[in-house]
Amino acid sequence: MTRILGIDPGSQWTGIGVIDVGADGRCRFVHCEALRLLAAPDFPARLGLLCDGLERVLDQWQPQQVAIETVFMDKSAMSALKLGHARGAAMATVVRRKLAISEYAPRVIKQSLVGKGAADKLQVQHMVRLLLNLSAMKLQADAADALAVALTHAHMSATAARTGLAVTQLRRRGT
Repeated sequence: MTRILGIDPGSQWTGIGVIDVGADGRCRFVHCEALRLLAAPDFPARLGLLCDGLERVLDQWQPQQVAIETVFMDKSAMSALKLGHARGAAMATVVRRKLAISEYAPRVIKQSLVGKGAADKLQVQHMVRLLLNLSAMKLQADAADALAVALTHAHMSATAARTGLAVTQLRRRGT
């Protein structure tokens, strides 16, 4: 059994999704939540809340693998910059635990789950529910996106193992 943490970074909410993947490739829901960062008085404090929340999740769920969504260009350069800061804070928190991070573009995540890179959020949420058998559970949008990141990593890793292709990863280099 492999435990995967998916992260959908954001400057207001950061989605967290944890799944287990069996040797047979079946994915099982473990946990999801959205870290509410808006309670902080300013942006640096939001990043602190993100790191604290992620530390708690890493301690509680002990993932072996981590996947994160890449930055996409939004209409606002400032929004993209803040998203980059949130990603950096999340990545630094994970790397300090000496865990490798795999990155996936939003288009790749949508393609992996729905079959088309231009899928909308409702289609992605529907597939997350279907793949993890969560029909009765209400999913917060950012948490559902984080589960989608984790599912994409599970699918891409299985494909890489079958074909011998590597999944792109950022690794902390030991000295």
